[in-house]
Amino acid sequence: MLRQLFTVSVFISIVLAGSIFAEEKTEQIKGPIVVTSQTLLSDNKARTALFEGSVVAKTENMTLYSDKMLVYYAEGSGNVTKIEAEGKVKLVKKDLVVTSKVANYFADEEKIIFTGEPKAVQKGDIITGTKMTYFMKDDRSFVENSRVLLENKKGK
Repeated sequence: MLRQLFTVSVFISIVLAGSIFAEEKTEQIKGPIVVTSQTLLSDNKARTALFEGSVVAKTENMTLYSDKMLVYYAEGSGNVTKIEAEGKVKLVKKDLVVTSKVANYFADEEKIIFTGEPKAVQKGDIITGTKMTYFMKDDRSFVENSRVLLENKKGK
């Protein structure tokens, strides 16, 4: 069970290390990562860890919330291969907030896909679409059926 918690911590540090929509260069996670939930079900045969009920993954500078988070990890190494977060998904980092119904992380492709009415809000600017894909390695995003509302910033 501790191995799965460590694995989840490694995943979250990888996923949350970058800014979702590249306002600034990638910032390292500060401090320890704490994952809390109402329940945790670990299945070593299936190589999964299921966190359910008010899931919160928190560091000093960012927080990921969801109702349910299913973590898949590789045999042997224990490295995270995939994460499925469902239900009231919310990522908060500084002034960036991304919400959706579902978020999926794919370690091999280093990408996060937000679906289910995804919405990103930063400094008054709002991006919505049917699907938001963030490519972590390239620090870029792709939004399908996008709608962007840019706030008119005074004095700039």
